[in-house]
Amino acid sequence: MSDIMNNEEIFANCTEILSQIINDNSVPRNIRKAAEDSTVLLAKEDDEPTIKASTVISILDDISNDPNIPIHARILIWNILSELEAVKD
Repeated sequence: MSDIMNNEEIFANCTEILSQIINDNSVPRNIRKAAEDSTVLLAKEDDEPTIKASTVISILDDISNDPNIPIHARILIWNILSELEAVKD
């Protein structure tokens, strides 16, 4: 068994973490909205994996710098960002 996750596993894992943020009412609405948008992008079948990953990285990178984001949500976003950086063609 390989230690390296494939792109589909990475996207599924990131979607699961994003759903935690989306369902957390202590997270500001704009950040939950960005998490929802990211989930939709990750679910798209027809886009290249690296394009999906870089688009979501861009969205999440922006909100991770939001001063209103709770620390637990920021850590979840950092985890997602590091996973998405492993996506390969």
